[in-house]
Amino acid sequence: MPRWCLDSWAVLRLLEDAEGIAPRVVAAIDEGTAMSWINAGEVYYVTLRDAGRAVADRAIDGLRTRVVLDTPSGDRVMAAASIKTEHRMSYADAFACATAIAYDATLLTGDDEILRPAGPWRAVDLRIASSPTTPPSDQRG
Repeated sequence: MPRWCLDSWAVLRLLEDAEGIAPRVVAAIDEGTAMSWINAGEVYYVTLRDAGRAVADRAIDGLRTRVVLDTPSGDRVMAAASIKTEHRMSYADAFACATAIAYDATLLTGDDEILRPAGPWRAVDLRIASSPTTPPSDQRG
């Protein structure tokens, strides 16, 4: 079972090779991560728009080989919808939260919409400095 869950924010920082963040995302991927296909789609469209189809395709291919990509079931869609109703966040962010809950995984992000509300998910703010070689530690946003 994956220990970590990624949202699009974390993967986009990885693709940008963001200092202090990218190495922590890689370490988490190496330990085992899940990600909703909804959030992978977000990565794809942002990368497609900003860097072109070849880069976007490579990004998704990399996720397919290293991350458990979760296809949302009807139950997951309803869980995301409930989260969206109760918390001010995008529908895609609600899928990241619902996926983290389903896998009992800690969500890695820097997205305030996920970190700000007190919800039933665990999250780590990747913007908070930590040793790049130290796996993220659980914290509530």
